[in-house]
Amino acid sequence: MSVQDKVIEIIAEQAVLEPGDVTLDSTLEDLGIDSLGLVESIFAIEEEFDISVPFNANDPSESDFDISNVASIIAGIQKLIAEQKA
Repeated sequence: MSVQDKVIEIIAEQAVLEPGDVTLDSTLEDLGIDSLGLVESIFAIEEEFDISVPFNANDPSESDFDISNVASIIAGIQKLIAEQKA
């Protein structure tokens, strides 16, 4: 399973949707994911890929991690995985 597919699966699980209902253009708000769901998604992603996501749950706007849509989340995770392997 690709990084993209796994991230979509995790996000879909948090949104109580089918993975096919999550598009790359979807925002977390579109999917009905609130701040708690976002934090749970980040934790699940960190566990799945054994990475640390630079995300401040107390102040998401101060985070360097782009959560504007699913595609940006996937791109950020792929970058973190590549940095970890380097």
